[in-house]
Amino acid sequence: MTRSELRALFASAVELGLPVDDPVVLKDGSNVLVLLRPAPVVARVGAVTAAVRGDVAGHFRRADAVSRHLAARGVPVVEPLVGPVERDGHAVAFARHVPHRPGALPAAELATLLGGLHAALRDHDGELPVRGPLDDVDAALALLGWPPEQAERRAGLVARLPDVPVRPLHGDAHAGNVLLTDAGPVWNDFEDAWLGPPAWDLVCGGLTGTGGAGTDLVGTYLAAAADVAAEEVAPEVLARFAELRALQADCWRAAARLVHERRAAPADRERARPAAAQHDAPAHRS
Repeated sequence: MTRSELRALFASAVELGLPVDDPVVLKDGSNVLVLLRPAPVVARVGAVTAAVRGDVAGHFRRADAVSRHLAARGVPVVEPLVGPVERDGHAVAFARHVPHRPGALPAAELATLLGGLHAALRDHDGELPVRGPLDDVDAALALLGWPPEQAERRAGLVARLPDVPVRPLHGDAHAGNVLLTDAGPVWNDFEDAWLGPPAWDLVCGGLTGTGGAGTDLVGTYLAAAADVAAEEVAPEVLARFAELRALQADCWRAAARLVHERRAAPADRERARPAAAQHDAPAHRS
């Protein structure tokens, strides 16, 4: 989290008439998330994502469009409010804060929920990336200077990826992106939405084997998705996309380490202090 990111977030909030005198940092990771108390609004600004992906505003914009599509079809999602706003080279988006409790949805419930999500996304006609995780892999490898071992791993994997039908996906459909509320589960974080094979979301959710009491998670998903063929999520298809998920994670972690190292360098820009940024940036607590 840099001072520049916080300044952009707070300045954007002020322009929109949102309070910035009692903020709470909810997350400092790929994006920085700040609850703008007392308003029930969460602002997010690209951090590591900006260094790796570049087009953070595009990701935020697509996430909001997908969320609105789902909300119109009765799927519980975190409500986007305003944005993305571009300020001083940073993208900032705003969403309604959803109070939720810690914990993760059981795998069988997540499989059912994901099937319903895919069914609701079937008629989404907004623009979505067609390479999804490969865009992340290539951007991360470019940042890292295309290390030969990882570049070779990428080339071999791409050559083995199966040719299967694609559809709009969540893109990062793990249980951590489902908020547990008193009213039920709420989907969150559609920044990675893309046109891809259903197997990708199953892999992201860890839904490739059996759940509690031996539940067939793929079968549970298929029953809820309705129009996904079993061949699209066959074991060999899941295995290939599990390899891609592992490659994406490895490349992202390596790129994130490099970004943090560069930010920590004495000649680089000063990092934000954990409490009481100057300006324009009011005191906040992590």
